[in-house]
Amino acid sequence: MSDGSSLPRPTLATAIAVALLVVDLAVVAVHPGTVVDELSPTLVATAVFAELLAARLTTARTISGAFIAGMLAVGFLGPAMAFVMPVSGYLAAWIVERYRWRALVINIAGAATPTVLVAVIFDALDLAPHSLGFALALVGATAATLTLNLVAAALLFGMLDGRRERALVRGIAAMTPTIAINAALVAAVAELYARGGFAVLAFVLLNVLAFSYMARLVVIAQERTRAYASLSWGVLSGLIRTLEQRDSRAARHCAAVARFSRDIAKATGMSERDQELAHTAGLLHDIGKFALSDRVMERGARLEDSDWRGIRRHPEIGADLLKDIGVYGPVGEIVLAHHERMDGRGYPRGVPGSEIPPIARIVAVAEVYDTLTSPDTYRTPMTSFEALTELRRVSGTQLDGVYVEALATLLAGKGIDYLHADESDFDRELDIERRMREAVAPSST
Repeated sequence: MSDGSSLPRPTLATAIAVALLVVDLAVVAVHPGTVVDELSPTLVATAVFAELLAARLTTARTISGAFIAGMLAVGFLGPAMAFVMPVSGYLAAWIVERYRWRALVINIAGAATPTVLVAVIFDALDLAPHSLGFALALVGATAATLTLNLVAAALLFGMLDGRRERALVRGIAAMTPTIAINAALVAAVAELYARGGFAVLAFVLLNVLAFSYMARLVVIAQERTRAYASLSWGVLSGLIRTLEQRDSRAARHCAAVARFSRDIAKATGMSERDQELAHTAGLLHDIGKFALSDRVMERGARLEDSDWRGIRRHPEIGADLLKDIGVYGPVGEIVLAHHERMDGRGYPRGVPGSEIPPIARIVAVAEVYDTLTSPDTYRTPMTSFEALTELRRVSGTQLDGVYVEALATLLAGKGIDYLHADESDFDRELDIERRMREAVAPSST
């Protein structure tokens, strides 16, 4: 299937969902199964509270208490209660959230139809709850129900909103761990209930609800982090753009230093995290200059001793700014040290090379190189060869020779656009949307 959009067909999607629900009700009328049972209210309560706790904040929960309740109804009660579980859960969530009614109908149909279908088949097998066949059949029923639910929801919501599901099969394959976890958990809970009775089941379901609540808190924290990170990056990028109004080279210079820093980090074998850290520090290394006076920022102006003291403080100002924002603690240490020297004669702290963070040494090399070669400074720009000669001259005293040579190797064979970074694009290097996603993404380690 092609990736893209098609015309929304909300009426057709809703009509199909309603038709599925009508079929579900007809099937339930013929094959109700057990309705009155001490298990029934417990499972309904579990389905309702699980959906309310989840609050639809995420569409890919690893473990769903409502789904477990539905599958226990499939195994122990039959089609009627298997139908009631998703209906009661989704209705309860909708009453609280009041999202689109068409989406509610599709949610219910997409969840209830597979559950009822599987419940009818499972009921026909007439397996003893303590048997191995019962457990294996429930695992298969769980996997089938989840898969059919994914397919139905994808197709109906794609029709509702005008989206073509380009990779439906691949999407289902990506959900294999979720399907396996839920299947194993449902089988385990069913076995505990069959052997331990109602009290054991109640204890297990309470733990599932507790997990749902904790998962919700995690998602809420992620959403807040996303909003906070978005605000932080907006403020920082706004400061850099404001700085550019006072010094027209600022944004381009930050973009160039970010690109060179990331590439040097990669060339020297640093991890992806450190490469990203180098890139971010390169973008923000001069953020402290925002606090400098207009006279200091004016090109060619005669500077007093007080002006030079202010310039030498801009790494501290930048680091304090980043520390206050909070998200950028590691970057702040790099920004603080990017004007330190290997011989200990740098600023603001005058620490020797052994105490300078490696990425700060990378940013220092990238900044000096771009300053020497860029055409938008008050100096006559150097060629790349001349700039590398100068970097090598101060290697070991001002700059770290390892990263100077890494840059030299990196520049070999590159075109003039890269060598001089004349067209470095701040917006592209900032790539704020990607940074928002990464700021809240769970760690893979």
